Order: sequence, then C-alpha cells, then structure tokens
Amino acid sequence: MSITGPALCPSRLCILRNVRLVIEGENQMKKTITLSLLLSLAIPFAAAADNAAVYKAKCAACHGADGSGQTAMGKKMNLRDLSSPEVQKQSDADLTKITTDGKLKMPAYGTKLTAEEIKGLVTFIRELAPKK
Repeated sequence: MSITGPALCPSRLCILRNVRLVIEGENQMKKTITLSLLLSLAIPFAAAADNAAVYKAKCAACHGADGSGQTAMGKKMNLRDLSSPEVQKQSDADLTKITTDGKLKMPAYGTKLTAEEIKGLVTFIRELAPKK
C-alpha cells in the first residue's frame, strides 16, 4: 500500500480530499485498518487547526496571538497572560464558564460559539502553557 498526496489539511471537511490510496493485492481488513489509523491521526490535527482558527477569530484581538495579552486592547484592559500559572491553574470548568458567560469586560461567547468550539478554546489555552 502506498499513500500519495497530503493527508492533512486545515479543515475536517478536507482531511482526506487529496489522499489517493493505491492498493494492490491487499485484503479488505488491512485497507480498513490502515484507513482507520490514518483518520485517527489526521482528525486531532484538524481539530487543533480549528481551535487555533476560532481563537484567532474571537480571542486574539485582545489576548494576542500568543495569549500574552500584549495587544492595545489587552494592555488597556490589563489582561492576564493565558500561559501564566494563574490562568493555567484554573479548571477546565472555570475556563469554560468564563468563556461562556464572560467576566468583567470580556464578552460572553455562549451564544456566539458552540459548546464544542468553547471546549476547543479551553484546549487551545492549555496548549499555551509553558512546555516543561
């Protein structure tokens, strides 16, 4: 079996759009397992790209691309760095509530984003933590 073409792309809709499988003389079970493995590896990358896209569209203007809050608006509102221990020690439930309901000058996104998108933002915030 050989695979040609990019197996990943930024949207879940096109994960395998450009993948061409050339299969010669292999049984159906091997094909199914190989395709399942390919999908299981590709989908998390697509989800991470989606999380980053939502963050860029809804959060980066204030929080900055790197989450540091060092934007004009972030400085004006004295935002905490999303990678800081103060933010990272909050539970996923706390970060979800803040994102959903808003806090102080931060707007609520509960009616603007789906629960899945908010969960993705929490995941993205976790990825901003300093690497150990």
